[in-house]
Amino acid sequence: MVFVLDVGNSNIKCGLFDGDRLVNSWRIATKLERTADDYGIRIMAFFNHLGRKPDEVEGIIISSVIPSINYTLQHMFTMYFGKKAMMVGPGMKTGINILYDNPKELGTDRIAGAVAAYTLYGGPCIIVDFGTATTFGAVSAGGDFLGGAICPGIRISAEALASGAAKLPRVELVKPESVIARNTVAGMQAGIIYGYVGQVDYIIRRMKAEMGGSPRVIATGGMANVIAQETQEIDEVNSLLTLIGLNILYYKNKKRLRIEGSQ
Repeated sequence: MVFVLDVGNSNIKCGLFDGDRLVNSWRIATKLERTADDYGIRIMAFFNHLGRKPDEVEGIIISSVIPSINYTLQHMFTMYFGKKAMMVGPGMKTGINILYDNPKELGTDRIAGAVAAYTLYGGPCIIVDFGTATTFGAVSAGGDFLGGAICPGIRISAEALASGAAKLPRVELVKPESVIARNTVAGMQAGIIYGYVGQVDYIIRRMKAEMGGSPRVIATGGMANVIAQETQEIDEVNSLLTLIGLNILYYKNKKRLRIEGSQ
């Protein structure tokens, strides 16, 4: 089995794969102050709950957007699993050609999502990941990662509205029945949800125009289902896209890991 981790600003998304089949997935809150033992105990609790043992894991791969947490996780896997984790980064075989001005700037979660989308759906395609930030990535028919856009996530937008206006409360991110709301809470929900849908649709339409053809649009991330219900541009929702991409990347690069480990 392969254990994959997508380390984001808010959560660490974990997945356990048997070949290309996801056995189970779960989330742990990202906390920089946690020690290797803190993370180890939490992950071992999930393994015990599933009736799994660390020695069933063939390999581990991590995508991380928080460099300061990487050593802690690597140390944890050495102690609790007796294995070194593979880190997604420069020099890794991906199966796509990254055309970023500086490929090292591209988030590893975006790489994993692009690899999964291109593998599962082909190209051209657009990947929209609704995380702490919402990211848009464009992949050509030939497998070139062309670039994309980054904007504040919907939760950040909602938090900024509540914290920046003294009389506006924090609201649950649910879709109201009407955009013409008759109270403050519903009005904020309408503005946040429907306004965000408009933003997403507009960016996707601009990307399609620049790409040409008819790229397939795949959404992932925590708010993907909420937005996809209203958008006119999203074709598929795959909440496991990044985890699947990490599993694909592991198998593309496991030979390299063995060579590095033998040195």
